[in-house]
Amino acid sequence: MSHTLAVLVEDKPGVLNRVASLFRRRQFNIESLTVGHTDQPGISRMTIVTDCTEIEIERLTAYLYKLVNVLQVNNLTHVPSVARDLAMIKVNANIESRTHIMQIVDVFRARIVDVTNNSFIIEITGDEDKIDSFIDNLRPFGILEMGRTGQVAMARGGNTQVIPPNGNGHKHPAVLEIN
Repeated sequence: MSHTLAVLVEDKPGVLNRVASLFRRRQFNIESLTVGHTDQPGISRMTIVTDCTEIEIERLTAYLYKLVNVLQVNNLTHVPSVARDLAMIKVNANIESRTHIMQIVDVFRARIVDVTNNSFIIEITGDEDKIDSFIDNLRPFGILEMGRTGQVAMARGGNTQVIPPNGNGHKHPAVLEIN
């Protein structure tokens, strides 16, 4: 089963490497990983999607809390949440195909962010299935280049399931309470 974790970490060099190494050492595959700043200076948010069992996700959470720079782990798998990916796609756009491509862009509520004589760069956000479908519709025109961010997810409303650290119950002093 696919699990989504939102992990708050200290914004310090090497944190991403330590988290990725933990997954590698424990033989968990990362299906999607995004990292970015939060509204709190010095704290970054990782959204990690991995395929594992319920028991394995509990173990993985315990391993994450053993890493010094991990402040909080939120399991978004079973709580109402919103998840989005972003993709930028450069597609062939000759004179004959431009109108048709622009119609597809409108249907999928995407945006053309760059135009040249022979190509468009298109930005789309949404769930993975929407983006995959959009890409399938653009393939006949010739995709020249593509980049995807991976999933970013957030619990809806004021509820976020915080998984407390195992062991002595110690919480890092910089842990953010999300309510």
